[in-house]
Amino acid sequence: MSPSLRLPARAAVLAHSLPELGIPGGPPIPPAASPPARTPHLARGPPEPSRLRGLAEMPGPSSTAFIFELLCRGGVRRLHEMQVHGRSRFGPLWKARFGPVLTVHVADPALVAQVLRQEGPEPSRALSCPWKEHRSLRGVSGGLLTLARGVRGGAGGDSGVIQFPPPPPAPPTPPRRMEGEAWRGPRRVLAQGLLRPGAAEAFAGPVATVVAELVARLQRLRRQHPRGIVPDIGTEFNRFGLEAISWVLFSSRLGCLGDTGEATVGTEGVIRSVGAVLALTLVTMALPRPLLRLFPAPWDAFCHAWDQLFAFAKGHVDRRVAEVAARGPLAEGDTCVTDLLAREHIPVSSIYGNVTELLLAGVDTVASTLAWSLYELAQNPGTQAALHRELVAATATSGITSGDSATTDSAAAAATATALGRLPLLRAVVKETLRLYPVIPANARVVSNSDIRVGDYLVPRQTLITLCHYATSRDSRFFPAPNAFHPERWLRHRDIGDSPGDTPGDTPGHSPGPKHPFASLPFGLGPRSCVGRRLAELQLHMALAQILLHFEVCPEPGGGRVRPMTRTLLAPGAPISLRFLER
Repeated sequence: MSPSLRLPARAAVLAHSLPELGIPGGPPIPPAASPPARTPHLARGPPEPSRLRGLAEMPGPSSTAFIFELLCRGGVRRLHEMQVHGRSRFGPLWKARFGPVLTVHVADPALVAQVLRQEGPEPSRALSCPWKEHRSLRGVSGGLLTLARGVRGGAGGDSGVIQFPPPPPAPPTPPRRMEGEAWRGPRRVLAQGLLRPGAAEAFAGPVATVVAELVARLQRLRRQHPRGIVPDIGTEFNRFGLEAISWVLFSSRLGCLGDTGEATVGTEGVIRSVGAVLALTLVTMALPRPLLRLFPAPWDAFCHAWDQLFAFAKGHVDRRVAEVAARGPLAEGDTCVTDLLAREHIPVSSIYGNVTELLLAGVDTVASTLAWSLYELAQNPGTQAALHRELVAATATSGITSGDSATTDSAAAAATATALGRLPLLRAVVKETLRLYPVIPANARVVSNSDIRVGDYLVPRQTLITLCHYATSRDSRFFPAPNAFHPERWLRHRDIGDSPGDTPGDTPGHSPGPKHPFASLPFGLGPRSCVGRRLAELQLHMALAQILLHFEVCPEPGGGRVRPMTRTLLAPGAPISLRFLER
């Protein structure tokens, strides 16, 4: 490769894997020398204001060392591990700089709590910048992931993302107050329809039908292999995620899990667009302006992927709205997210923006967690056997159905979903999977209103803050044997019948789970928490239950250990293939 192309190519590879990077709206913070490393320590209470230190005193790697680690030592694929190494070397707070971007890393649960409690009712996500630029470029509305009071940028703003080709004049960016109002309305409706206890069970019937189709597809695939191996289960679970979320969002059936045919081929493009957005978000955010002018391909591909998702969602929203208008009042239980928003007179442009972003969030996240759950259960047959016994017992005593009966009766499906949500080991398996493999290994925040205290430091407003969830969820102070898969750590003794102290992390006199409530936050917390949390849990519980009632899941013979890698989300570093033995 010629010298003139080597730097852009390396920059593209690097930016592709940088979840911590973001472009804060405020002015950049001047560089500062890094003092010697400190011994890691637990967060202390905030000192007197006169004793607070500034960012110049905060430890962290030099820019040269940071870039060397990323480019020359394979750091681009293990940024989640670099959280753990950073905490070990610098303590619970450190800064890192790549080019003009400086971020403060927070890797202690008490300090994470301190940041979240100061972010206000409408915090800003730094990772939304290129998404907002796409909305302004195309003149479309954003959704919950891109709207919030205090987010800077938008049409006419200088957020560091180049528009290729230069767009026609776009409508002006709404004032922050108006943008906050546009966020609050849909958030209130969706929280009522999805987060309220018991609300997600309204979608149990459609989810049960899709789960039954997934089980049937796994049966077909395993029979095609002499040893019952299903290769690359992540691909199959992406199809499951798209089929389920499309029914929930639009009451649409896509046929993703059928035999290869026109419907399946058509939906593959949607799945590819989801992957492209996730992969290219960081490229469009991190690459400097001159480099994007020279190499516009990442931005063009990013916008094209979003355009495909918006077109898909718009077509299904329009179909559903017309169908409801023609039919009149809906029958009980016949509802979807589009109906919830339309019923509350949310503008149709806002409906397009919100369901498109929910579509993106609903495909890859459920698929990844389902794949990791089965992978760990295959590696831990004792836990899998205990979970199977729990499920079999529940089918006899708790009204949980197996097979296809739940797919034709919404009431039975809702009862099954409710009963599954009460099974302690099933819930513990999902919690432990999300602790080991948080879908979002780091959350970004820009506290825009004022300077805030974080530990012993005063962090200026408009500073990018990275909450290192991967590091906190693998901290041995809060999770003994932090790298091991031990769902029992989330159980009480009466749930497992063991003697006190038999299970790691479950000792006499201690409640189950982490020793700090902010140590594992897979769905976030506060006003920016995941609005689809209960729906995701419902899908995971129902899918895991039916798969394990039908199959014993084993590792692929000769298969090696699959480790996570950072690619915006935390993804498997290699395809996961498993052996499915019919029970």
